Amino acid sequence: MRKLARLALLFSLSFAIIFLASAGMRYLAIRLDWVKALSRQTESPLTGLIAAANWAKSLALYASILLGLGLAAREKIFTPAAVICIALLSIGFTLGISMMLTSWENVPAARMAVLPVGGPGLILSNSERPSSTAVVLLEGPARPEGARVVAIPGRPLQYQAPFAGRNPSLAGMPPAPFTDSTPWLLKSLAIDLRLSSENLRRLLGAGLAPFLVYAIPLILLLCSLSFVLKFSAWPLANLFLGCLAFRGILALETFFNSPEMQDVFDSFLKAQWPLSLAVPLIFCGIAILAYLYSFLFYLAKRRGRNEN
Repeated sequence: MRKLARLALLFSLSFAIIFLASAGMRYLAIRLDWVKALSRQTESPLTGLIAAANWAKSLALYASILLGLGLAAREKIFTPAAVICIALLSIGFTLGISMMLTSWENVPAARMAVLPVGGPGLILSNSERPSSTAVVLLEGPARPEGARVVAIPGRPLQYQAPFAGRNPSLAGMPPAPFTDSTPWLLKSLAIDLRLSSENLRRLLGAGLAPFLVYAIPLILLLCSLSFVLKFSAWPLANLFLGCLAFRGILALETFFNSPEMQDVFDSFLKAQWPLSLAVPLIFCGIAILAYLYSFLFYLAKRRGRNEN
């Protein structure tokens, strides 16, 4: 019981720390993307904070379950008890945070004045394509409809004088010159986490039952991968394998929830079962196979010890 209580405490701390840290970093990334687009419209910080917290919720769910299963394997905690403890805590934290964020969306957010980024002479270009067209705002981003200079590769500089009626929207202009050298591996991970969080948010908006019907099989599937954390005698290698396995589940979740796969499931079920049950049933099937493998492996290992 002492080890199980320690597992519950460390899981709760890891979930809270990962959630708060990742939400903060995601919020900064959202604000940077907003600034990069040179938006002139006011935006509530609460809106970005809710979006960042929703994204961090999925990351905290996956990461904390992985760390909890790793701790249970190192401490040699009875696997069924550890799985039940981690699953219950995961469901509680995920549901609580989701409901809290849903209630925050109904709060009237205060608007704030936004200062323009840069001053007169700001150069806008696509930093990922050095040979792309560059635009120089002679009057700065505060007046994008003002005079500007356009630099097209292979052509002389073109001066565009201000004139009345020009659309002040920046939709067709290049982004601000902020470089983005994030590897595609991390970008794809961030995209899949965003899609997962948006799916959970949509399900909770449809009701508590659809949310639990999807979230519980997903959490049970993640917890069923506990055998991966016992694959070898090296904890670090097991943790690396666990990261790969969890990344595969996240990619599988994104793939199953894609519109194309939803159409395939819809045509396969032929209205005999609700479409919303397709992905949870698949998760349950994979989880049952994983639990069955772990149980048979445990029996074989125990029989081997008895024979020796």
